[in-house]
Amino acid sequence: MATIAIVGRPNVGKSTLFNRLIGGRRAIVDDRPGVTRDRIYGSFEWGGREFTVIDTGGFVPDSQNIFEKAIREQAQYAVDEADAIALVVDGSAGPHPIDNEVAKILRKKAKKVILVVNKVDDAKHEKDIGQFFELGFDRVMGISAQLGRSVGDFLDEVLKVIPDASAATDSSPTRKIAIIGKPNVGKSSLVNLLLGQNRSIVTNVPGTTRDSVDSPFSFQGQDLILIDTAGLRKKSKIKESVEFFSALRTFQAVERCDAAVVMFDASLGVEKQDLQIVEYTIEQGKPAVIGINKWDLVNKKEVTAEEYALGIKERLRVYDFVPLVFISVLKNQRVQKLLQTAMASLEGAKVKIKTSELNDYLVPLIESTPPFSKTGKEIKIKYITQVDSKLPTFAMFTNLPEEVSVTYKRFLENKIREKYRFEGVPIRLVFKQK
Repeated sequence: MATIAIVGRPNVGKSTLFNRLIGGRRAIVDDRPGVTRDRIYGSFEWGGREFTVIDTGGFVPDSQNIFEKAIREQAQYAVDEADAIALVVDGSAGPHPIDNEVAKILRKKAKKVILVVNKVDDAKHEKDIGQFFELGFDRVMGISAQLGRSVGDFLDEVLKVIPDASAATDSSPTRKIAIIGKPNVGKSSLVNLLLGQNRSIVTNVPGTTRDSVDSPFSFQGQDLILIDTAGLRKKSKIKESVEFFSALRTFQAVERCDAAVVMFDASLGVEKQDLQIVEYTIEQGKPAVIGINKWDLVNKKEVTAEEYALGIKERLRVYDFVPLVFISVLKNQRVQKLLQTAMASLEGAKVKIKTSELNDYLVPLIESTPPFSKTGKEIKIKYITQVDSKLPTFAMFTNLPEEVSVTYKRFLENKIREKYRFEGVPIRLVFKQK
């Protein structure tokens, strides 16, 4: 997934453009300069391709203000990591000395830069664009981030400057398993144990691993790639610029893996951040297994594995289908079982169920427990089939697809899981007009 960094001096509309691209309001927009201090990232799709976009604070070169220095540092990290840069300037104000300073920095970086002249709200302001060619960039575009004017043209230009590397990235048949979780839960220790060597640096200091590290690995006759990722912290704790990109690379590792092992620290208990990592993994459509590490440190007289597992399942709620394996990396306990469970989830994602079998099983259940309609109309689901997809996806043909409630969809998913297992595997239900 290619990365675009949005940079520029304060209050030129960077966050407005960011929100326009991701289709939401992740970044705070305010007339006061400097509101965006930390980098914020999101994703969007254009032209059949997916992109990561980073919103940065206003870039103020050489400022001694403590906040502006931090903003400048973060923006520089964003530029270093990105595949292309959108330098945003204010078309209504004309070139500013800070614009020139930022442009000098970007030219030294030898990055692909698109100069985005913002606040060109209508055709009569197109004349304001020409004056910005003095900044020394060939690709200059006028847009209105607030109104959405010409944003599509800007994205078409992005497609031109960033080659599509997805074919090369996805061409490898070797399946990838990402080891993810909070800092210091034993991810790198697990990878080193499996590889039989110190491939990753291990210390008791959280955050030692800051890059995602890919390691070829063979397990039970199958070639795999283990992805050791940097620990994910709560956003409030991501203070260093390097740590932000560690989290970004971890999210990208989840996106490119085939399955994920989510590591919990049994000695600390389950925290909200642990659950959010599982949720993110499943929402990305990745089969997952939870490894409860450091189980050897838990007093079994106070809590049994069954009690601990029940507490996690209750907190996972709709994601309670993710299997749990209690392990100790330090003592090499049940580590093989953890990998076996991850491999089983990979195989489960490929299960294909015959249409006749699905209908014989589900249609009688639906008839005996029909869906409830708020409008009082009778909802009829008469035909179910599994469609081709990377994950098990079931198309259900009904007369009123928009009337099927979330609760009933959950009921049907549970019934499918009861019979066909799909442990750790996200499944999709798609309701179509009969």
